[in-house]
Amino acid sequence: MHPFSYERPTEVAQAVALAQQPGARFIGGGTNLLDLMKNGVETPQRLIDVSRLPLAAITELPQGGLRIGALARNSDTANHPLVRQRYPLLSQAFLSGASPQLRNMATVGGNLLQRTRCYYFYDTAFDKCNKRQPGSGCAALEGYNRIHAILGASEQCIATNPSDMSVALAALDAVVRVRGPSGERAIAMTDFHTLPGDTPQRDSVLQPGELILGVDLPPAMHADHSHYLKVRDRASYAFALVSVAAALRMENDVVREARIALGGVAHKPWRAREAEALLVGQALTREVLDQCAATAVAGAKGYEHNGFKIALAQRAITRALRKAGQTA
Repeated sequence: MHPFSYERPTEVAQAVALAQQPGARFIGGGTNLLDLMKNGVETPQRLIDVSRLPLAAITELPQGGLRIGALARNSDTANHPLVRQRYPLLSQAFLSGASPQLRNMATVGGNLLQRTRCYYFYDTAFDKCNKRQPGSGCAALEGYNRIHAILGASEQCIATNPSDMSVALAALDAVVRVRGPSGERAIAMTDFHTLPGDTPQRDSVLQPGELILGVDLPPAMHADHSHYLKVRDRASYAFALVSVAAALRMENDVVREARIALGGVAHKPWRAREAEALLVGQALTREVLDQCAATAVAGAKGYEHNGFKIALAQRAITRALRKAGQTA
């Protein structure tokens, strides 16, 4: 591992100021960044340890929502009474990710920023990775691409976002609060991550030196009819091939509002808004669910080893929505 300096501020303003130095990176639980540093993928010159900042609280908002601090641990958030009661979709997503040991260390802010698990990104023996070395090419296009994107990809990158939590937050219309040298701003969760386009090295819209303060959830409206479904190669400690966050507001058997977000299929959590619109005013019949699922993956493009994801995603959407409709 290359040499770096280390500082541990105790105030947010101090952390933001330190992060303006060249080569500075924030570190919280370190469950992803340390691995990347050990493998030589990330080489920060300065680590700003934010673990002592007062950002771990989970509190109710005046309008009825919930504020989750950026340093709240994944395990604590998943098991918080208000999260379990009002946002079971988010709790399910947390508990489907990683392992208990990692969830005890990983933070909400770090989860938002975790990087792709593309083999070619993680292994520096491969020269072609536009995410790691812009302009070098994308080895996954012609390589082994079983875990890669089917939606929103580009010729520059077909990597996927690995976060389960982010998929649930996208479905719940969460807002990410950040602070930088110019002050605080709020970013809609669906806008926080980016598609690769011509700049695959960027994962989010965060500006250099901006610190995530926390995530705000709107008042709960889907607690009775939500479900997080994760399809993976083994029952635990595996990233999603396809995941679905489904949240419904029902009146008897009729859908009044629908939220659908997909994971494991794109460079960011994929919100299927056209598919959501199809469900409104409908009962969850097989015909409606099949049409919804097909709409959600419209325009999907498979590669040599991941074409199966297109059909898999449709089956997962149907299954998640059916489960969500039955959960009350």
